[in-house]
Amino acid sequence: MTARRVRAAAAGLVAGLVTVGVGSVVALFTGAGSSPLVAVGGAFVDATPAWLKEFATSTFGTDDKLVLQLGEVAVLAGLAALAGLLAAWRWGAGATLVVALAAVGGLAAMSRPDAGTLAAVPSVAGGVAGLVALRLLVDRLPGASHGPDARGPALERRRFLQAATVAAAAGLVLLVVGRTVGAGARAVRTARDALRLPQPSTSAAPVPAGVQVQAAGMEPWATPPADFYRIDTALVVPQVDPATWSLRVHGLVDHEVTLTWDQLLAEDLVEAWVTLACVSNPVGGDLVGNQRWLGLPIRTLLERAGPHRDADMVLSRSADGFTASTPLDVLSDGRDALLAIGMDGAPLPLEHGFPVRMVVPGLYGYVSATKWVVDLEVTRFADASAYWTDRGWSPRGPVKTQSRISVPRGGADVPAGDVVVAGTAWAQHRGVTRVQVRVDDGAWADATLADSGGIDSWRQWRWTWPAASAGKHQLFVRAFDPDGPQSGARVDVIPDGAEGYDTVDVHVH
Repeated sequence: MTARRVRAAAAGLVAGLVTVGVGSVVALFTGAGSSPLVAVGGAFVDATPAWLKEFATSTFGTDDKLVLQLGEVAVLAGLAALAGLLAAWRWGAGATLVVALAAVGGLAAMSRPDAGTLAAVPSVAGGVAGLVALRLLVDRLPGASHGPDARGPALERRRFLQAATVAAAAGLVLLVVGRTVGAGARAVRTARDALRLPQPSTSAAPVPAGVQVQAAGMEPWATPPADFYRIDTALVVPQVDPATWSLRVHGLVDHEVTLTWDQLLAEDLVEAWVTLACVSNPVGGDLVGNQRWLGLPIRTLLERAGPHRDADMVLSRSADGFTASTPLDVLSDGRDALLAIGMDGAPLPLEHGFPVRMVVPGLYGYVSATKWVVDLEVTRFADASAYWTDRGWSPRGPVKTQSRISVPRGGADVPAGDVVVAGTAWAQHRGVTRVQVRVDDGAWADATLADSGGIDSWRQWRWTWPAASAGKHQLFVRAFDPDGPQSGARVDVIPDGAEGYDTVDVHVH
């Protein structure tokens, strides 16, 4: 590529940076979801088929959003460079591509479930700014159509470099401001930091001292909030101010109910230890965690609303438009299904749903764990569907009994003799009653269960393996609930959760 083409591509990249920077700043006034990058990324997530979503989650885990954003930036950079090359060849061609990109951003922003009337403005403003920047830079390309500068090509190059540097710096500053500044975000963070949770009317049952297996490399029974998995569709964390938050319960009910933040704090709140699991968690995966939650039993609100007899589902809705379909009987049967406001004795982290989210034992998160929840519609499965069920996943999503080996790690070298094998099993709202381990094609052996923290929490286990035979061996684990052992048949996560025995290969020396 000639030097002129390199500079033309650079002009396009700088114009693209200006476009995104201006769009991000304007989005401070129209909503974070209207920012061009966020809107396009969100639209891509919404259009993602189940198999591709599962590939991203299984490959990148909780980094899937970061990978998506990096990929989006890479594509945008390539198109921006192309716009620069086209504009240097023929201005109309480059300008058309910039307008097309702005249009895509605007349409994506307008298609978002939480789109406001001004959702397209950031993309339009960014597109206009990008066109201006591109025009100025293309006009300053050495040897541009206005003719070479009489004072020599070196001065032409210097003029272009200066203009590109100023424009790039301006775009970068705007982008940083747009991503880090915002009165709404500051208000929400301040509100969370100032919040003091009320004392629960019903505290969680005391946790037995023996819930934690003592083995090097074992995960904690209580998952630290910073390590708790996060899988959702929000590319930017919704900023919901508790001062303006409210929850509406409506649909097939005798009485519509509206709950404000102050009213929620004044309710009889309960604490409960609940293990949450993602339907995308593969056999032996780590998209599962256990924590102590504080919230209002959802059945309390449903009792006030009075669901009709023919209702069988509650469609919950997030502030960003995400929906989940939860069986009505699960929310009404007495389990600790909560409108949670606290996690580990503190207000919910912003990324885990502050100020209010749903926590429902026994169901995968995609049908129950709606974060930033603002609406509960009592309806029927025959009449309504939710975000992930529209994309091929099962509408009900009960958690399957599963287990995993945490110690030793796969591929570990262990000395002959007694080897500690340990891990975790879960069967939310049924309870783990037994765990067995097998070596190669041998017989199943009972592991020792740690103390139980309740049927809604996972349970750790430990087994001592008398490893006498040197070489490669394979360890298997299976868990039991009151109905019997988990399935050993290998089943993919789509459409309703993985099945199969977790296995670990180790080498005895």
